[in-house]
Amino acid sequence: MKREVVHKSTLLSLVLLISTLFLSMIHQFLMAIFMAGLFSAIVSPLHRRLTRTLRGRENLASILTVTAIIFLVLAPLAILIGVIVGQAIHIGQSVTPWVQAFIKEPTTLTLFLEKIPYYDQILPYRDIIIQKAGQLVGTVSSFLIDSLSSFTKLTMNAVFSSIIMLYVMFYFLTMGDVLLEKILYFLPLDDHDEQRLMNRFTSVTRATIKGTVIIGVLQGTICGLAFALAGIEGPVFWGSIMAVMSIVPAFGTAIIWLPALLILALLGNFKGVMILAILCGAVAGNLDNILRPRLVGKDTEMHDLFVLFGTLGGITMFGLLGIIIGPIVTALFITIWEIYGDVFKDYLPDVHFVTRKNSDISEKTDDSQLKE
Repeated sequence: MKREVVHKSTLLSLVLLISTLFLSMIHQFLMAIFMAGLFSAIVSPLHRRLTRTLRGRENLASILTVTAIIFLVLAPLAILIGVIVGQAIHIGQSVTPWVQAFIKEPTTLTLFLEKIPYYDQILPYRDIIIQKAGQLVGTVSSFLIDSLSSFTKLTMNAVFSSIIMLYVMFYFLTMGDVLLEKILYFLPLDDHDEQRLMNRFTSVTRATIKGTVIIGVLQGTICGLAFALAGIEGPVFWGSIMAVMSIVPAFGTAIIWLPALLILALLGNFKGVMILAILCGAVAGNLDNILRPRLVGKDTEMHDLFVLFGTLGGITMFGLLGIIIGPIVTALFITIWEIYGDVFKDYLPDVHFVTRKNSDISEKTDDSQLKE
């Protein structure tokens, strides 16, 4: 008996040690492998359809699927990123003189400031205020340009990771079922719990792609078009920013377009104000309420706060890919705790929690009984 315990303990220690060493060795490729698995799960119906059409030629179907991802997803995304970087650098270099000219020129802002009490006492310090505002905006612009410069240094890493992802995808599409079965075999959970985790992963991934990504792209495109029609520089850059900001509940894209609308109003550009109010406020603002229930349905089954913090935390940890990874990790976190509650329900104490509302009702009932 002791010999068997020693054998299993030693084996388990070696498994953990060597697995930790292996994962540490390939940690720079883990994100590419994860994205390969994610995209493989998404396009697996297409791959199966192509396999049936090609009479069981899985390798050829995998090649065609990977090629379609390159031309339909990665190539347009690379072009978009190039345009975004170019416009962001241009905006960062031109924003300081624009702010200085905006403050100096007699606009609606000047007329508004003249109505402020003690404006005559503030007037002598006008040049100093303009100078400090220019320095502040210049600092922000320098930070933006430095961030973009460091971003461009990651281009080669992104290209290399994309190549790794596509290479891994080819094998995941052909032998992904075998690999998944092997992983689930080594996972010491009941089949019901394993299926529950897998279904949760699949449903949240589908909901994130359909909901967050599609709605974000549509809102960013509409708002970017509105910025272009309103004459605002860098519409692709601002549209991309608003596509990311669309994940924020209640506010979303308004964090970007509402200040722009106010600036256009102060400049007296009421045509641009109408364009932003209609396209960004009325059209893009209601797009989430109209499309999200149809696209997502009940796939996420998560509170808005979990979706918000999961997405923001995912962006903080994983970058832009966190828009997809964050909600998935959050959903798995909730699911694993639900499984824990089901498995250990016999050991967990009962909770008799009385809300304040119920307490008030019971107090009123007691008072009425005492009066009687």
